[in-house]
Amino acid sequence: MKSRFTRYILLFAFVWAGSFYMTAQNATSSPSSRYGYGEMNDNVPVAYRGMGGMTAGLRRGSVINPSQPASFTACDSVTFMFDLAASGLYTNYADNNGSRNRINGNLEFVTLQFPIWKQHIAFSAGVVPFSAVGYDFTLKGTEGGYDYTLTYQGEGGITNVYAGLSFNLFNWVALGANAYYMFGDATNAVTLAFSDANLNGTVMYQNMNVRSFRFRYGAQLFHTFADRHNVVLGAVVENKQNLRGQFVQYELATLDSIRVQESGFQTPLYYSVGGSYCFDDRLLVAAEYSNQLWSEAQYFGLTNILSNRSRYAFGCEYRHNKQSRHYGQRMFWRVGVAVQDSYTQTNNNKDFTVTAGMGFPLRTSATLFNVALEYNHRRSASPIVENSLRLTLNVAVAENWFFKRKL
Repeated sequence: MKSRFTRYILLFAFVWAGSFYMTAQNATSSPSSRYGYGEMNDNVPVAYRGMGGMTAGLRRGSVINPSQPASFTACDSVTFMFDLAASGLYTNYADNNGSRNRINGNLEFVTLQFPIWKQHIAFSAGVVPFSAVGYDFTLKGTEGGYDYTLTYQGEGGITNVYAGLSFNLFNWVALGANAYYMFGDATNAVTLAFSDANLNGTVMYQNMNVRSFRFRYGAQLFHTFADRHNVVLGAVVENKQNLRGQFVQYELATLDSIRVQESGFQTPLYYSVGGSYCFDDRLLVAAEYSNQLWSEAQYFGLTNILSNRSRYAFGCEYRHNKQSRHYGQRMFWRVGVAVQDSYTQTNNNKDFTVTAGMGFPLRTSATLFNVALEYNHRRSASPIVENSLRLTLNVAVAENWFFKRKL
Protein backbone atom coordinates (compact mmCIF):
# COMPACT_ATOMS: atom_id res chain seq x y z
CA MET A 1 0.00 0.00 0.00
CA LYS A 2 2.78 2.40 0.91
CA SER A 3 4.68 1.54 -2.29
CA ARG A 4 1.57 2.17 -4.42
CA PHE A 5 0.96 5.51 -2.70
CA THR A 6 4.57 6.50 -3.37
CA ARG A 7 4.12 5.68 -7.05
CA TYR A 8 1.07 7.91 -7.34
CA ILE A 9 2.91 10.76 -5.61
CA LEU A 10 5.91 10.45 -7.92
CA LEU A 11 3.83 10.24 -11.08
CA PHE A 12 1.75 13.23 -9.99
CA ALA A 13 4.95 15.17 -9.28
CA PHE A 14 6.31 14.26 -12.73
CA VAL A 15 3.18 15.48 -14.55
CA TRP A 16 2.87 18.61 -12.39
CA ALA A 17 6.53 19.56 -12.69
CA GLY A 18 6.49 19.01 -16.44
CA SER A 19 3.45 21.22 -16.94
CA PHE A 20 4.92 23.86 -14.61
CA TYR A 21 8.15 23.86 -16.58
CA MET A 22 6.26 24.43 -19.83
CA THR A 23 4.62 27.60 -18.51
CA ALA A 24 7.16 29.16 -16.12
CA GLN A 25 10.69 29.63 -17.41
CA ASN A 26 12.95 32.37 -16.11
CA ALA A 27 16.29 30.73 -16.74
CA THR A 28 18.44 33.68 -17.86
CA SER A 29 18.75 37.44 -18.05
CA SER A 30 21.93 37.43 -20.13
CA PRO A 31 22.18 39.80 -23.14
CA SER A 32 23.99 36.93 -24.88
CA SER A 33 20.67 35.07 -25.12
CA ARG A 34 19.41 37.45 -27.82
CA TYR A 35 21.57 35.76 -30.44
CA GLY A 36 20.63 32.61 -32.35
CA TYR A 37 18.17 30.40 -30.48
CA GLY A 38 19.19 31.75 -27.07
CA GLU A 39 21.42 30.23 -24.42
CA MET A 40 21.94 26.51 -24.96
CA ASN A 41 21.40 23.95 -22.19
CA ASP A 42 23.39 20.70 -22.23
CA ASN A 43 20.95 18.81 -19.96
CA VAL A 44 23.60 17.71 -17.47
CA PRO A 45 22.30 16.00 -14.29
CA VAL A 46 23.17 17.84 -11.07
CA ALA A 47 25.54 15.11 -9.86
CA TYR A 48 27.67 15.62 -12.98
CA ARG A 49 27.45 19.43 -12.99
CA GLY A 50 29.62 19.46 -9.89
CA MET A 51 32.25 17.60 -11.94
CA GLY A 52 32.45 20.11 -14.79
CA GLY A 53 29.31 19.10 -16.66
CA MET A 54 30.25 15.87 -18.45
CA THR A 55 27.85 13.15 -19.61
CA ALA A 56 29.18 10.97 -22.46
CA GLY A 57 31.60 8.78 -20.49
CA LEU A 58 29.78 8.62 -17.16
CA ARG A 59 27.61 5.70 -16.12
CA ARG A 60 26.04 5.55 -12.67
CA GLY A 61 23.06 3.54 -11.45
CA SER A 62 22.06 6.37 -9.10
CA VAL A 63 22.00 9.10 -11.79
CA ILE A 64 19.55 9.65 -14.65
CA ASN A 65 21.72 10.94 -17.49
CA PRO A 66 19.35 12.20 -20.25
CA SER A 67 22.19 13.46 -22.45
CA GLN A 68 23.70 9.95 -22.85
CA PRO A 69 20.93 7.46 -23.79
CA ALA A 70 23.33 4.50 -23.54
CA SER A 71 23.61 5.09 -19.78
CA PHE A 72 20.00 4.19 -18.92
CA THR A 73 20.81 0.50 -18.43
CA ALA A 74 23.17 1.39 -15.56
CA CYS A 75 20.13 1.25 -13.25
CA ASP A 76 19.41 -2.04 -11.51
CA SER A 77 16.58 -4.34 -12.54
CA VAL A 78 14.09 -3.46 -9.76
CA THR A 79 14.37 0.31 -9.29
CA PHE A 80 12.18 3.13 -10.53
CA MET A 81 13.99 6.50 -10.54
CA PHE A 82 12.61 10.03 -10.53
CA ASP A 83 14.71 13.20 -10.72
CA LEU A 84 13.58 16.78 -10.11
CA ALA A 85 15.97 19.74 -10.16
CA ALA A 86 15.73 23.51 -9.63
CA SER A 87 18.31 26.28 -9.74
CA GLY A 88 19.00 29.85 -8.71
CA LEU A 89 21.29 32.13 -10.72
CA TYR A 90 23.02 35.32 -9.57
CA THR A 91 24.76 37.32 -12.33
CA ASN A 92 26.76 40.51 -12.40
CA TYR A 93 26.89 42.39 -15.72
CA ALA A 94 29.56 45.04 -16.14
CA ASP A 95 30.27 47.41 -19.06
CA ASN A 96 31.56 50.93 -19.68
CA ASN A 97 28.44 52.40 -18.07
CA GLY A 98 28.78 50.50 -14.77
CA SER A 99 27.42 47.22 -13.46
CA ARG A 100 24.11 45.65 -12.46
CA ASN A 101 23.01 42.44 -10.78
CA ARG A 102 20.23 40.04 -11.72
CA ILE A 103 18.72 37.00 -9.99
CA ASN A 104 16.91 34.22 -11.85
CA GLY A 105 15.24 31.03 -10.69
CA ASN A 106 13.99 28.09 -12.66
CA LEU A 107 12.81 24.50 -12.57
CA GLU A 108 15.69 22.85 -14.43
CA PHE A 109 14.29 19.49 -15.50
CA VAL A 110 12.15 16.55 -14.51
CA THR A 111 13.08 13.01 -15.60
CA LEU A 112 12.26 9.39 -14.82
CA GLN A 113 13.86 6.05 -15.58
CA PHE A 114 13.06 2.36 -15.05
CA PRO A 115 14.11 -1.08 -16.36
CA ILE A 116 11.99 -2.88 -18.94
CA TRP A 117 13.76 -6.24 -18.99
CA LYS A 118 16.18 -6.96 -16.13
CA GLN A 119 19.39 -5.00 -16.74
CA HIS A 120 19.25 -5.53 -20.48
CA ILE A 121 16.73 -2.87 -21.55
CA ALA A 122 15.81 0.38 -19.80
CA PHE A 123 13.57 3.36 -20.54
CA SER A 124 13.84 7.05 -19.66
CA ALA A 125 11.64 10.09 -20.31
CA GLY A 126 11.43 13.67 -19.18
CA VAL A 127 11.12 17.38 -19.83
CA VAL A 128 14.44 19.20 -20.30
CA PRO A 129 15.39 22.61 -21.74
CA PHE A 130 16.98 23.19 -25.15
CA SER A 131 17.52 26.95 -24.99
CA ALA A 132 16.42 30.02 -23.05
CA VAL A 133 15.93 33.68 -23.99
CA GLY A 134 15.61 36.39 -21.36
CA TYR A 135 17.04 39.92 -21.28
CA ASP A 136 16.02 43.57 -20.95
CA PHE A 137 18.60 46.33 -21.27
CA THR A 138 18.95 49.84 -22.73
CA LEU A 139 21.72 51.66 -24.58
CA LYS A 140 21.81 55.44 -25.14
CA GLY A 141 23.83 57.47 -27.63
CA THR A 142 24.01 60.40 -30.03
CA GLU A 143 24.15 60.27 -33.82
CA GLY A 144 24.11 63.28 -36.13
CA GLY A 145 23.30 65.57 -33.25
CA TYR A 146 20.22 63.55 -32.23
CA ASP A 147 19.93 61.65 -28.95
CA TYR A 148 18.53 58.14 -29.21
CA THR A 149 17.69 55.18 -26.96
CA LEU A 150 17.94 51.52 -27.98
CA THR A 151 15.92 49.07 -25.87
CA TYR A 152 16.58 45.33 -26.21
CA GLN A 153 14.01 42.85 -24.88
CA GLY A 154 13.60 39.11 -25.23
CA GLU A 155 11.87 36.21 -23.54
CA GLY A 156 10.90 32.57 -23.95
CA GLY A 157 12.80 29.49 -24.96
CA ILE A 158 12.64 26.05 -26.54
CA THR A 159 11.83 22.95 -24.47
CA ASN A 160 12.43 19.24 -25.12
CA VAL A 161 10.18 16.36 -24.19
CA TYR A 162 12.24 13.22 -24.67
CA ALA A 163 11.81 9.45 -24.51
CA GLY A 164 14.73 7.07 -24.78
CA LEU A 165 15.65 3.39 -24.81
CA SER A 166 18.92 1.71 -23.92
CA PHE A 167 20.02 -1.91 -24.17
CA ASN A 168 23.14 -3.86 -23.20
CA LEU A 169 25.21 -6.15 -25.39
CA PHE A 170 27.69 -8.76 -24.09
CA ASN A 171 27.65 -7.17 -20.60
CA TRP A 172 30.23 -4.58 -21.67
CA VAL A 173 28.53 -2.57 -24.42
CA ALA A 174 25.47 -0.33 -24.12
CA LEU A 175 23.62 1.38 -26.96
CA GLY A 176 20.79 3.88 -26.72
CA ALA A 177 18.67 6.43 -28.55
CA ASN A 178 16.54 9.43 -27.57
CA ALA A 179 13.65 10.94 -29.49
CA TYR A 180 12.94 14.61 -28.72
CA TYR A 181 9.89 16.70 -29.39
CA MET A 182 10.93 20.35 -29.38
CA PHE A 183 8.43 23.13 -28.76
CA GLY A 184 8.40 26.71 -27.56
CA ASP A 185 8.33 30.38 -28.44
CA ALA A 186 11.15 32.91 -28.27
CA THR A 187 10.80 36.61 -29.04
CA ASN A 188 13.44 39.28 -29.58
CA ALA A 189 12.68 42.99 -30.00
CA VAL A 190 14.83 46.10 -30.53
CA THR A 191 13.16 49.49 -30.12
CA LEU A 192 14.80 52.69 -31.43
CA ALA A 193 13.42 55.93 -29.95
CA PHE A 194 14.61 59.53 -30.46
CA SER A 195 14.42 62.34 -27.95
CA ASP A 196 13.26 64.61 -30.80
CA ALA A 197 9.49 64.13 -31.20
CA ASN A 198 9.75 64.93 -34.92
CA LEU A 199 11.77 61.78 -35.57
CA ASN A 200 9.98 58.45 -35.85
CA GLY A 201 11.38 55.43 -34.07
CA THR A 202 11.35 51.83 -35.24
CA VAL A 203 10.76 48.39 -33.75
CA MET A 204 12.59 45.32 -35.04
CA TYR A 205 10.72 42.18 -33.97
CA GLN A 206 11.59 38.49 -34.30
CA ASN A 207 9.54 35.51 -33.15
CA MET A 208 10.40 31.80 -33.30
CA ASN A 209 7.65 29.25 -32.86
CA VAL A 210 9.22 25.79 -32.87
CA ARG A 211 7.42 22.46 -33.25
CA SER A 212 9.89 19.81 -34.32
CA PHE A 213 11.48 16.39 -33.72
CA ARG A 214 15.11 15.35 -33.45
CA PHE A 215 17.07 12.22 -32.44
CA ARG A 216 20.22 11.41 -30.48
CA TYR A 217 22.28 8.21 -30.34
CA GLY A 218 24.75 7.04 -27.72
CA ALA A 219 27.19 4.20 -27.02
CA GLN A 220 29.26 3.17 -24.01
CA LEU A 221 31.96 0.56 -23.42
CA PHE A 222 32.44 -0.40 -19.79
CA HIS A 223 34.43 -2.96 -17.87
CA THR A 224 35.67 -3.63 -14.33
CA PHE A 225 39.22 -4.94 -13.84
CA ALA A 226 40.29 -6.86 -10.70
CA ASP A 227 37.06 -5.78 -8.97
CA ARG A 228 38.57 -2.34 -8.22
CA HIS A 229 39.19 -0.56 -11.51
CA ASN A 230 36.16 0.51 -13.51
CA VAL A 231 36.58 2.14 -16.94
CA VAL A 232 33.87 3.69 -19.14
CA LEU A 233 34.29 5.10 -22.65
CA GLY A 234 31.35 6.85 -24.24
CA ALA A 235 30.23 8.72 -27.35
CA VAL A 236 27.10 10.61 -28.37
CA VAL A 237 26.07 11.83 -31.82
CA GLU A 238 23.19 13.80 -33.34
CA ASN A 239 22.78 14.26 -37.05
CA LYS A 240 22.09 17.68 -38.53
CA GLN A 241 18.29 17.92 -38.60
CA ASN A 242 15.72 20.33 -40.00
CA LEU A 243 13.96 22.49 -37.43
CA ARG A 244 10.23 22.84 -38.09
CA GLY A 245 8.10 25.79 -37.07
CA GLN A 246 7.41 29.37 -38.06
CA PHE A 247 9.90 32.20 -37.90
CA VAL A 248 8.70 35.80 -38.29
CA GLN A 249 10.87 38.88 -38.58
CA TYR A 250 9.74 42.43 -39.38
CA GLU A 251 10.35 46.13 -38.90
CA LEU A 252 7.31 47.99 -37.59
CA ALA A 253 8.13 51.28 -39.31
CA THR A 254 8.24 49.64 -42.76
CA LEU A 255 5.72 46.81 -42.97
CA ASP A 256 6.98 45.80 -46.42
CA SER A 257 9.99 44.25 -44.66
CA ILE A 258 7.94 41.45 -43.06
CA ARG A 259 9.69 38.10 -43.45
CA VAL A 260 8.04 34.76 -42.64
CA GLN A 261 9.84 31.42 -42.99
CA GLU A 262 8.82 27.85 -42.20
CA SER A 263 12.10 26.26 -43.31
CA GLY A 264 15.77 27.09 -43.58
CA PHE A 265 16.59 26.31 -39.94
CA GLN A 266 18.54 23.33 -38.64
CA THR A 267 19.98 21.87 -35.48
CA PRO A 268 23.68 21.04 -35.95
CA LEU A 269 25.69 17.88 -36.21
CA TYR A 270 26.70 17.20 -32.61
CA TYR A 271 29.21 14.76 -31.20
CA SER A 272 30.71 14.15 -27.81
CA VAL A 273 33.39 11.74 -26.62
CA GLY A 274 34.46 11.11 -23.05
CA GLY A 275 35.81 8.63 -20.58
CA SER A 276 35.94 7.97 -16.86
CA TYR A 277 37.98 5.86 -14.47
CA CYS A 278 36.82 4.83 -11.00
CA PHE A 279 39.13 3.31 -8.40
CA ASP A 280 37.67 1.07 -5.70
CA ASP A 281 34.27 2.78 -5.95
CA ARG A 282 35.89 5.80 -4.27
CA LEU A 283 37.76 8.08 -6.65
CA LEU A 284 36.21 8.92 -10.02
CA VAL A 285 37.96 11.04 -12.66
CA ALA A 286 36.48 11.95 -16.04
CA ALA A 287 37.16 14.07 -19.12
CA GLU A 288 35.11 15.01 -22.18
CA TYR A 289 35.23 16.89 -25.47
CA SER A 290 32.11 17.91 -27.42
CA ASN A 291 31.35 19.99 -30.49
CA GLN A 292 28.25 21.36 -32.18
CA LEU A 293 28.88 22.23 -35.85
CA TRP A 294 26.59 25.25 -35.98
CA SER A 295 28.53 26.82 -38.88
CA GLU A 296 27.21 24.07 -41.17
CA ALA A 297 23.59 24.37 -39.95
CA GLN A 298 21.16 26.71 -41.69
CA TYR A 299 19.88 29.79 -39.89
CA PHE A 300 17.33 31.84 -41.85
CA GLY A 301 18.33 29.76 -44.88
CA LEU A 302 22.06 30.53 -44.66
CA THR A 303 25.10 28.69 -43.32
CA ASN A 304 28.18 30.24 -41.71
CA ILE A 305 25.89 32.57 -39.74
CA LEU A 306 26.57 30.68 -36.50
CA SER A 307 29.87 29.34 -35.12
CA ASN A 308 30.94 25.88 -33.99
CA ARG A 309 30.51 25.42 -30.23
CA SER A 310 33.30 23.30 -28.76
CA ARG A 311 33.59 22.38 -25.09
CA TYR A 312 36.32 20.81 -22.94
CA ALA A 313 35.61 19.52 -19.43
CA PHE A 314 37.44 17.69 -16.67
CA GLY A 315 36.27 16.68 -13.20
CA CYS A 316 36.51 14.24 -10.34
CA GLU A 317 34.41 12.81 -7.50
CA TYR A 318 35.44 11.25 -4.20
CA ARG A 319 33.54 9.18 -1.64
CA HIS A 320 35.65 7.69 1.13
CA ASN A 321 33.50 4.73 2.19
CA LYS A 322 29.88 4.09 1.24
CA GLN A 323 29.50 1.64 4.14
CA SER A 324 30.93 3.92 6.83
CA ARG A 325 28.95 4.90 9.93
CA HIS A 326 30.28 8.44 9.58
CA TYR A 327 27.97 10.36 7.30
CA GLY A 328 30.74 12.60 5.90
CA GLN A 329 32.58 9.54 4.61
CA ARG A 330 29.46 8.34 2.76
CA MET A 331 28.95 11.69 1.04
CA PHE A 332 30.05 12.48 -2.52
CA TRP A 333 32.52 15.38 -3.03
CA ARG A 334 32.94 16.80 -6.53
CA VAL A 335 35.01 19.43 -8.40
CA GLY A 336 35.43 20.26 -12.07
CA VAL A 337 36.35 22.81 -14.73
CA ALA A 338 35.09 23.51 -18.27
CA VAL A 339 35.84 25.87 -21.17
CA GLN A 340 33.45 26.42 -24.07
CA ASP A 341 32.95 28.68 -27.10
CA SER A 342 29.87 30.60 -28.14
CA TYR A 343 27.85 29.36 -31.12
CA THR A 344 27.08 32.90 -32.37
CA GLN A 345 29.58 34.91 -34.40
CA THR A 346 27.97 38.18 -33.34
CA ASN A 347 28.50 37.44 -29.67
CA ASN A 348 31.80 35.55 -30.03
CA ASN A 349 32.15 34.90 -26.30
CA LYS A 350 34.09 32.26 -24.39
CA ASP A 351 32.95 30.78 -21.09
CA PHE A 352 35.23 29.58 -18.32
CA THR A 353 33.47 27.57 -15.59
CA VAL A 354 34.63 26.18 -12.24
CA THR A 355 32.29 23.78 -10.42
CA ALA A 356 31.91 22.08 -7.06
CA GLY A 357 29.25 19.72 -5.75
CA MET A 358 28.15 17.38 -3.01
CA GLY A 359 25.88 14.35 -2.83
CA PHE A 360 23.87 13.51 0.29
CA PRO A 361 22.76 9.83 0.46
CA LEU A 362 19.97 8.62 2.71
CA ARG A 363 20.82 5.86 5.18
CA THR A 364 17.71 3.74 4.57
CA SER A 365 17.12 4.43 0.87
CA ALA A 366 18.88 4.75 -2.47
CA THR A 367 17.44 8.26 -2.81
CA LEU A 368 20.13 10.91 -3.21
CA PHE A 369 20.16 14.69 -2.76
CA ASN A 370 22.69 16.60 -4.88
CA VAL A 371 23.87 20.20 -4.92
CA ALA A 372 26.14 21.86 -7.50
CA LEU A 373 27.68 25.32 -7.48
CA GLU A 374 28.97 26.75 -10.77
CA TYR A 375 31.00 29.93 -11.20
CA ASN A 376 31.05 31.17 -14.80
CA HIS A 377 33.10 33.97 -16.32
CA ARG A 378 32.04 35.17 -19.76
CA ARG A 379 33.86 37.74 -21.84
CA SER A 380 32.80 38.57 -25.40
CA ALA A 381 33.55 41.00 -28.23
CA SER A 382 30.90 43.30 -26.75
CA PRO A 383 31.85 45.53 -23.79
CA ILE A 384 29.67 43.45 -21.43
CA VAL A 385 31.46 41.09 -19.01
CA GLU A 386 29.36 38.52 -17.14
CA ASN A 387 30.22 36.77 -13.88
CA SER A 388 27.64 34.38 -12.46
CA LEU A 389 27.00 31.89 -9.69
CA ARG A 390 24.47 29.12 -10.26
CA LEU A 391 23.25 26.92 -7.41
CA THR A 392 21.37 23.80 -8.52
CA LEU A 393 19.59 21.32 -6.24
CA ASN A 394 17.96 18.04 -7.08
CA VAL A 395 16.40 15.01 -5.46
CA ALA A 396 16.97 11.69 -7.21
CA VAL A 397 14.31 9.36 -5.83
CA ALA A 398 14.91 5.61 -6.18
CA GLU A 399 12.14 3.14 -5.27
CA ASN A 400 12.02 -0.67 -5.58
CA TRP A 401 8.87 -0.90 -7.68
CA PHE A 402 9.69 -4.16 -9.46
CA PHE A 403 10.92 -6.24 -6.52
CA LYS A 404 8.91 -9.45 -6.08
CA ARG A 405 8.67 -10.61 -2.49
CA LYS A 406 8.99 -14.34 -1.84
CA LEU A 407 6.49 -15.91 0.52
